[in-house]
Amino acid sequence: MRGLYSSKTKIRHQIFTEIARLAYEDRDPAQLEELPYKILPGEVASYRESIFLERAVVGERLRVAMGMSLRKISEHAPISQGVEASVIEEKYYEPPLINVIKFACNSCAEKRVLVTEGCQGCLEHPCMEVCPKGAISMVNGKSHIDEEKCIKCGKCADACPYNAIIRQERPCAKACGMGAIGSDEYGRAEIDQEKCVSCGMCLVSCPFSAIVDKGQIYQTIMAIKSKTPVYAIVAPAVAGQFEGLKNTQIRSAFQALGFTDIREVAIGADLCTIEEAKDFMDEVPEKLPFMATSCCPAWSMMAKKMFPKQADCISMALTPMVLTARLIKQKEPNCKIVFVGPCAAKKLEASRKTIRSYVDFVLTFEEVAGMFDARGVDFAELPEGEPLARASADGRGFAASGGVAAAVVKAVKRMDPSREVKIASADGLQNCKKMLQMAKAGKYNGYLLEGMACPGGCIAGAGTIQPIKKSAASLEKMKKEAAFEECMDTVYEDRLKSLEHLDL
Repeated sequence: MRGLYSSKTKIRHQIFTEIARLAYEDRDPAQLEELPYKILPGEVASYRESIFLERAVVGERLRVAMGMSLRKISEHAPISQGVEASVIEEKYYEPPLINVIKFACNSCAEKRVLVTEGCQGCLEHPCMEVCPKGAISMVNGKSHIDEEKCIKCGKCADACPYNAIIRQERPCAKACGMGAIGSDEYGRAEIDQEKCVSCGMCLVSCPFSAIVDKGQIYQTIMAIKSKTPVYAIVAPAVAGQFEGLKNTQIRSAFQALGFTDIREVAIGADLCTIEEAKDFMDEVPEKLPFMATSCCPAWSMMAKKMFPKQADCISMALTPMVLTARLIKQKEPNCKIVFVGPCAAKKLEASRKTIRSYVDFVLTFEEVAGMFDARGVDFAELPEGEPLARASADGRGFAASGGVAAAVVKAVKRMDPSREVKIASADGLQNCKKMLQMAKAGKYNGYLLEGMACPGGCIAGAGTIQPIKKSAASLEKMKKEAAFEECMDTVYEDRLKSLEHLDL
């Protein structure tokens, strides 16, 4: 859960910090073997039934943080096996990006309806009366559910006046809008990689920290320590993510990590807005029945997987991440670009062959927080300087649900004040799916559709640190600090004209 500092958060942070230290201090990567003992010292388990199990889980987490794959449980292998392939300045993700550490999974029930101790054995027993399958009986004065007959409809839970009957669902499966999570033969969670779009909602929802995504912390730091200029491009959702870091200190904070400089991805959001506004005006409804935004890679991938006949309706505009990276590489072709943001799916987007030459690495805010600790960066001691001020308020608004569509509508109105733009937006893949089903049925002809995989938008992404409401408030503050309001007023539009479309 974002914003809750728990044992899960602590261990994740320790792992990211130790991987960053390994790189910054030029330590032998074979020292990965020692890190589980440093992160979990002593002889007594703190979180699981065994200290050996705890360290085994940490070992797997260290591997994926280095960009390596999980080991097979059935085969002996050291934690550092294959690390040589990761001790480089460039490494693309080997699929799958997101996976389950099997022995960390609690084998939660997929879905069940459960009678709790709160049952009063009441005279009316409405739970029995509403059950369509006769699955409920009174046993020793309490309601009892026959699992063989129960169809998990939950009518009994709705009818109980004491709220003594509850629905339980595996947290990761409940969070997955793609229905990609099932069970293996041992009842442990298993991800159907054909369905998965790498949104990371399962990762943040698993209270056992059994789901992990691969990282590029080590490789990023290796690039920083080379002679190549390395730029961080920071997503608008950065607002408020690093406690105590002012907008006027963001540049010096990233330079303290070794980055050459930073740029805000909201610059690319401004350009993306203009592109999508022009496309909408040119294509809807003459060529396409509706147009859907393209910025969220998980939403875009879901749409193409589940609604292939409507795939052409997804905007072909480059995403803000790619546009920002391409602008920098137009001036410095040999530099490296690191996208820093809230999104696990951006890792997958950046690994595509058509994107690799522009975005070299992707880090989440959570991973960068580990780098700050490893480097000993104290925000209170950082000098203040030029704030991020080259993007519009509307471009920064891309980070929250509804922000993309709102920006595109303003741009269309500037280009053609008489043009009416009807919009529909959805956040969370379940809601996005419903929106596209309605669009497929012709309910949204002529509309601009905005989809965000994460509930609330990018400010609720899998790699964020702060509570979602706090992030939303920080984003509004950052929008007010922007030098100008509308995307159409960007000074970078002329440079956009030299960028051709890519088939993403």
